[in-house]
Amino acid sequence: MDIALVPAGQSVRAAQELAALLQACVADGASLGFLHPTTAEQARAFWQGALTQPGAMTWVARDDDRRLLGTVRLIPSPMPNAGHRADVAKLMVHPAARGRGVAAALMAALEDAARATGRTLLVLDTETGSRAEAVYRRWGWERVGVIPDYATDPGGALRPTTIMTKRL
Repeated sequence: MDIALVPAGQSVRAAQELAALLQACVADGASLGFLHPTTAEQARAFWQGALTQPGAMTWVARDDDRRLLGTVRLIPSPMPNAGHRADVAKLMVHPAARGRGVAAALMAALEDAARATGRTLLVLDTETGSRAEAVYRRWGWERVGVIPDYATDPGGALRPTTIMTKRL
């Protein structure tokens, strides 16, 4: 498995691949801000914007055949008083690639980069009671609180979200 930062010049090609990954994960029930079905156009538009967001970094995981397995994003706070903080977003692993350590490898790369850029506090939100929440807890993330009815899941039902943090 290869973990790499998406280079700025490859955002168009990467957006197409990441759009397909997003669609697969949403179809599998992942709460990623999108409803099922998510169209290719919706997913591509999201990634085109995300990959050009100033300061944000996006990693991808690929297998030996260069197939996209997963992704994660680090979004440093732009505020002058928050240079120590960053958000973690869009940790996704293709349903067919789960259970192979892809998410852990992506998060390790993200945390290394966060440390290297002086970030000492990471923040994320995840659907309360989801598989993702349990995984984050195993990785040392702490639950800060729960917001009820925060967003709808891919099927349209209102769900709470858990805010989590990790000190590096």
